[in-house]
Amino acid sequence: MVQKNILTQEDIKKIITKLAKAVLKKNADLSEIAVVGIQTGGVHLAKRLLNEIVKIKKIKQEIPFGVLDITLYRDDLGDNADIPTIKDTNLPFDINGKNIILVDDVLFTGRTIRSALDVLKDYGRPKSIQLVVLIDRGYRELPIQADFVGLSYHTKDEICVEFIEIEGKDMVYLNSSN
Repeated sequence: MVQKNILTQEDIKKIITKLAKAVLKKNADLSEIAVVGIQTGGVHLAKRLLNEIVKIKKIKQEIPFGVLDITLYRDDLGDNADIPTIKDTNLPFDINGKNIILVDDVLFTGRTIRSALDVLKDYGRPKSIQLVVLIDRGYRELPIQADFVGLSYHTKDEICVEFIEIEGKDMVYLNSSN
């Protein structure tokens, strides 16, 4: 297995700033938005995105933040011999009428996002759902695309995202068999 670095800590920081500015440009009224991260990597990215939005706008108002676990909504749940680890879903606000900024680290087939949409639907009816991803790998199996993309890197090889909160460092790399 060959490992190829794609993004450094500094690259990730710049991309988060770029994504925050793009989200703000589309969402002038911050009272209507809520940021929701998909477990696990999407949660860390969502927290950073939210912090960057607050920093850019210099606001004191609280923007609602939530966490989604899509494990029980996966369409391949029965395909694995391993028992899945269920994480927290925590949406401590009413999602009805909100512009949900849904955040994940990597977009590939679209199946994780489809599951996340199903979870959100069970909690209410948002005004809109806008998808933010750090990396778009391409090769979709479902007609899903991100509204805000940090980096498009189309590959069928595995892309690994490491966050300082989990692995102790920020980086994105490609695991390739070539």
